[in-house]
Amino acid sequence: MKRSTERLLALAMLIVGIACFAKLYAALGGRPPATARLEVFGAAGVLSVLAGLLFLAGLLPAAEHPPAPLFGRDAGIAPAGHPRLRRAALALPLLALIVIVADQFGWRAPGAEPAKEVATAPADPAPRSPKPRPEPEASAKPNTPEASVEQAAPAPAQQEAAKPPLPEPVAAPVQPAPTAAPPAESAPPRPAQPAEPVQPTQQTALAPATPPQTVAPPPPAPPAQPTALEGHRDAVVWLAVSADGHQIMSASTDRMIKLWDIEGKRLIRDLGEHKGMARSALFMPDGKTVLTAGDDGEIVLRQLSDGTVLHVFSSGANGGIRQLKISLDGKLAVSGHDTGSVVVWDLGKGAVLHVLPGHDWSVSSVAISPDGTRALTGSIDGELKLWDIVSGKQLRSWLGHERGAYGAVFLADGHHAVTGSGDYTIKLWDLDTFKEVRRFEGHSGTVYALALSADGKRLGSVSLDGTARIWNMDTGGEIAEFEVPCTRSRSPPTARY
Repeated sequence: MKRSTERLLALAMLIVGIACFAKLYAALGGRPPATARLEVFGAAGVLSVLAGLLFLAGLLPAAEHPPAPLFGRDAGIAPAGHPRLRRAALALPLLALIVIVADQFGWRAPGAEPAKEVATAPADPAPRSPKPRPEPEASAKPNTPEASVEQAAPAPAQQEAAKPPLPEPVAAPVQPAPTAAPPAESAPPRPAQPAEPVQPTQQTALAPATPPQTVAPPPPAPPAQPTALEGHRDAVVWLAVSADGHQIMSASTDRMIKLWDIEGKRLIRDLGEHKGMARSALFMPDGKTVLTAGDDGEIVLRQLSDGTVLHVFSSGANGGIRQLKISLDGKLAVSGHDTGSVVVWDLGKGAVLHVLPGHDWSVSSVAISPDGTRALTGSIDGELKLWDIVSGKQLRSWLGHERGAYGAVFLADGHHAVTGSGDYTIKLWDLDTFKEVRRFEGHSGTVYALALSADGKRLGSVSLDGTARIWNMDTGGEIAEFEVPCTRSRSPPTARY
């Protein structure tokens, strides 16, 4: 029992000594004590630790008073201790503890000046101007459509200050530009196998094990807006204009969806972020919500006012979403996936209508007819397919282009459609006979996006040759050509008529 008491006293003294050394270390770091000098804590720490070691070794025992023997040689002998040295060893740590507590709570003697604390935080450095973003070289353009996307997508651990060179930016007013151009050649012949895909996807692997599902999470709190809104950090692959023509929504390889004011030339807000590359962003007909999609395989219904997530559609085993279109009434959506699957969604019920695993290669274009009953899809091997999206049946499949088909749009009559391609041509199709009606030629790079004027008499196209062109739909002749300036240049685009 006595030995245990000695050990407890030794432990208490060691703790007091360590506390004294801690106060001394803090004082040497720029925080001087408020009630005592440095020497006091140093001496108290050394003596407290020494006393603790003495108690631990049993060299300061207390005087014992056992019953005196009644006879024998030990009858007159009583064990002796070190009472004075023991009391001094006990009193010193106690005083040191009182000084530590007084210093901790800032008790000072009357008239004593408080100790001044030394500022140790360094001054804020001068703001640095952002480093100029490296520009892509013309000779470094990828040779396949899929290679461009993979190079443009940022790695998860990649920092903004060390980003790889960006792919050539594509101006896409309506349709996305997810991939890069093939080598500039004149009307290349169709190879035995498509040159664009990097890895083929077997047809047997296209059908998902389970149908895609939808998730309706409770609306979270609006995303926190940054103090200073910034533009995209990587290439923009999609642009959509609102019905009133006042706003633009953009999707980027940095996974962000952003809303812009056209007249004010400013960023309004960030609408949200996908887990993978953001591919599409569409305004819903109600003018209050938007639908976005990305490589993460999710279609997200968001509130336009603050980006709040209202519903999430997950494509499951169908893979990442490359193309997304909405019917004019906003009731249906059709998504094309990198596995070749085509999925029809009922937006009102939040359910899947059909999963159509028809393409052998990644889907590169989707268009919905004005009446919302048919869809035209194209893949990176140039194959085109026409679907009845109400019944989920394939109506026709044909080879429309020598290379990937992009930017498909229906004409107002619903019986004709236009497609661009990696063979640099634009074709007008009769969907009743499935024959080519007219060809628009002039681009020297992959045609990625198409848009029709409201009256249907003019066609706009953008290409990786760095030009945007306007065509006469009746004659197929070129009306105007706009050259996109180099990103290093500050000169405005030029037009040739």
